[in-house]
Amino acid sequence: MTAGPPVLSIAGSSGSGKTTLIERLLPGLVAFGLRVATIKHAHHGFDPDAPGKDSWRHLEAGAHGTLLVGPAHMRLVCSTPPQPSPASLAARFFPDADLVLAEGFSSMPGAKIEVVRTGVGRRPLMGDGLVAVAADDLAVEADVPVLDLNDAEAVAAFIRRWLEEARP
Repeated sequence: MTAGPPVLSIAGSSGSGKTTLIERLLPGLVAFGLRVATIKHAHHGFDPDAPGKDSWRHLEAGAHGTLLVGPAHMRLVCSTPPQPSPASLAARFFPDADLVLAEGFSSMPGAKIEVVRTGVGRRPLMGDGLVAVAADDLAVEADVPVLDLNDAEAVAAFIRRWLEEARP
């Protein structure tokens, strides 16, 4: 299997703004000409399909996975190891992407931007793989660049520079 595209996790406490940041970053990264995929870590699992629907029935009957294909979209539901890494998922499902933004995965190895919002959650991770902090208070002390969480263009520019360094 190939190494896959570069993966950058957007980590942070629940309610810190990870999803909003990714949503605001995507248009600028795509406009720059990048094919960007996303992976969302669901800490508490999720219901892959409504009981009684055909794909649910296939899975209940023992299918290893099922692919739902419509005129404009498809959805894959399959078994995974207990803790798949964002890098392995990116290589398997998005090999042609230029970048994969993974929401969550704070305890997994790999590059991360941590979202820090005043009054939300815990102290910043400041751990292995941290390449930047995106904060609403630029006075956050960190050994990495601190980016303005409310300036998606600046965060996207940082990601483009990081991506240039991360590409082989």
